[in-house]
Amino acid sequence: MRTRWRFPLRAVLVVFVAALALARGSTIDWSIYPAAWEPQTSPHARGTTNRSFERTPARLQRGEYLADNVLGCFRCHSERDWNSPGAPPVTGKKGAGYVFVKGAGPVDPRKPPSQVFAPNITPDPETGAGRWRDDMLSSAIRESVDHDGRPFSSPKFHKGFRNLSDEDLASVIVYLRSIPAVHNPVPKTMVNASQSAELGKRIPPLTTTMPEPELSDPVRRGEYLVGIAACAACHTSDVAEASVHEKEFGGGTLMSDNPDHYVMSPNITMDPSGIGYYDQAMFIRVMRTGQVGTRKLYPIMPWGHFRKMTDKDLKAIFAFLKTQPRAQHIVDNTEPPTQCRRCLQRHGAGDRN
Repeated sequence: MRTRWRFPLRAVLVVFVAALALARGSTIDWSIYPAAWEPQTSPHARGTTNRSFERTPARLQRGEYLADNVLGCFRCHSERDWNSPGAPPVTGKKGAGYVFVKGAGPVDPRKPPSQVFAPNITPDPETGAGRWRDDMLSSAIRESVDHDGRPFSSPKFHKGFRNLSDEDLASVIVYLRSIPAVHNPVPKTMVNASQSAELGKRIPPLTTTMPEPELSDPVRRGEYLVGIAACAACHTSDVAEASVHEKEFGGGTLMSDNPDHYVMSPNITMDPSGIGYYDQAMFIRVMRTGQVGTRKLYPIMPWGHFRKMTDKDLKAIFAFLKTQPRAQHIVDNTEPPTQCRRCLQRHGAGDRN
């Protein structure tokens, strides 16, 4: 079940939030790029069906647990209160969509910048997913394809969601149908044609069922949870030339929780340069409190979602991480940024690698 996630656009989900700093205040005239935004249908898009998932109390309960606490759906699809512990969704905006990148980067007439939005996934029929069939949501969640056949620009995360069992997928969709509808128009993500065509090649459609995972063994349970939580999406370097790129969970993704503050995702392998000093109790305490000792985790780390996971699930995640290859990569965001030879980027304690 080991997977590798790569994210060429670093957008739509937390990995590319760093670009938000460049986005604020942008006044790009998008009309000068009319040919760049022609819709690109994924060559792997399958035809969706009219299948629907039975709404049951058990599915509603399971879906709420998964969407709110494990998958963290609303950490990206909601405007968040960055000044509150754990950066929860703004009241009344849960699932209503969020602007990640709008005109980020230098304007080049030959290669227009992307504008990236996490769509409204509430049941609102006009601005959300209220008119989507269940199978449209299924294709969007596990196959990274919009209801109209366009590929999403978030394959790195969708490769994690792809591992959702059929029953867990049904549960998540049942729950999403139950949240309050919010009328909030969100523009479509716009990438240039070559980027969009490349995205369409990333994730083929699912043509087989996804069985229930083995949850009785802690390590296998943890593997499943780490996969669908997309932990590697943030905690694995996406710089292909970097040596730490080959080590899952070795850190090395630049992120931002506000326009003026950037952090590098840390190494969470059991190497001494990572979290080798953690024991199970400490791991759970960090996930519950968002603090490592007296040091607070930056709010871009979605501990505010993970803190409500059960002890059993958090213990399983820690058990799985203990089995993973160790990566030597020191990341200390409390120190000034310096060049790192392992991730080929600048971050705190980079010169100690």
